[in-house]
Amino acid sequence: MAEEKKKKVIIHNKTPMPAQDPVARSRNFQEVALGYTEEDARLEAGRCLQCKNEPCRQGCPVEVNIPAFIKLIQEGDLDGAIARIKENNPLPAVCGRVCPQESQCEKYCTLGAKHDPVGIGRLERFVADRELGLGVTLPGKAASTGKKVAVVGSGPSGLTCASDLAKLGHAVTVFEALHVAGGVLMYGIPEFRLPKRVVQAEVENVKKLGVEIQVNSVIGRIDTVDELLERYDAVYLGTGAGLPYFMDIPGENACGVYSANEFLTRTNLMKAYLFPECDTPIRVGSRVAVLGGGNVAMDAARTALRLGASESWIVYRRSEAELPARHEEYEHAREEGVKFSFLTAPTRILEDDKGWVTGMECLRCELGEPDASGRRSPVTVCGSEFVLPVDVVVVAIGQGPNPLVPRTTKGLALTKRGNIVADESGATSKPGVYAGGDVVTGAATVILAAGAGKAAARSIHRHLTGATA
Repeated sequence: MAEEKKKKVIIHNKTPMPAQDPVARSRNFQEVALGYTEEDARLEAGRCLQCKNEPCRQGCPVEVNIPAFIKLIQEGDLDGAIARIKENNPLPAVCGRVCPQESQCEKYCTLGAKHDPVGIGRLERFVADRELGLGVTLPGKAASTGKKVAVVGSGPSGLTCASDLAKLGHAVTVFEALHVAGGVLMYGIPEFRLPKRVVQAEVENVKKLGVEIQVNSVIGRIDTVDELLERYDAVYLGTGAGLPYFMDIPGENACGVYSANEFLTRTNLMKAYLFPECDTPIRVGSRVAVLGGGNVAMDAARTALRLGASESWIVYRRSEAELPARHEEYEHAREEGVKFSFLTAPTRILEDDKGWVTGMECLRCELGEPDASGRRSPVTVCGSEFVLPVDVVVVAIGQGPNPLVPRTTKGLALTKRGNIVADESGATSKPGVYAGGDVVTGAATVILAAGAGKAAARSIHRHLTGATA
């Protein structure tokens, strides 16, 4: 009798991610999630069913061969696993930390239909961190094409585009407006979620491919895009969405009101959390209100606690069920002591006779009919006014594109909101100019921006060489 085929034993739950104690971490800027051990990674990789139709791959914007790298972990070939990831993703240590895998690759995991999906992001982070610790092996490069490409912006979209173009044999120069490369990865995401040493290690790996990065270089001031086209064969615009939106309510100009962009940039890039060692203080007062419900709002509220606030509130017009933030970030915020005021609409920021914030007038809300986005619209309840006593307000309701590059570029089609119009390949209305990431889509995720950079690199390569693949 033929020996019966052994049935795979399925572990229903993800291997837990080690993390700092919530009370301790709420007062420090060290990384919250501590990463898998090799034993954890092998256990989690063993949960993968290695489906023949590979459904998880459709959820990856940068086209990583997910089953292949997980199989290599199962087999103990950790060097091979990271090499397979880097065939498509030049920022694996970053993406393993901040990608919303639950709404992308893990969303399509077969195992997730009945149990926890495989922890794809956690496995990516494990092999990426391991390589950073042991020494990075660079991918191969094609022979030089003799073509030059300028990339404007060194965020995830620009870095991915630059990396792919360099591997294809093009000479690439990245222009970054700030004094440190990395874009939103450096100024917008807190240290406790994405350590700056990790970002800079990934930036250095891109530079090792031959990419030149020029910081303190504000395109639209030192050069226009049209002037870049006189020296480069193509230009990629990955300038992101760094222009903050405000609510346009009375009192928003009071002292103690920040955009989330300013609040996080001062803390992250200018190291306000090290004051007075670093000379960039930031006022958090004792009670902070953060307006918004996305990942940026969670980051700001959690940062406020770490900077010394005794209370940090998320004030959100909809209910808990409509929060756009990742569930993991919401849970971490709650564990750390962030308070939530749902179905609450700020109407006025109160200030004293010296212009400092003293509180915020609000109205309670109810959810009405769905709006254009499909979410139920908040409707204020008459007579429900109350005052939330706070002394700092952080507005985290979204960002738009900085108008400097579009305004100084001739013949570049824009949307009504000022975003650059580009097709799926990244091509814009201006010949030789490509764009992708948040400057095209509006504020989105790191991995979607990276995917746009990858698509544009492919398109630029075809434009410059006539290649068909």
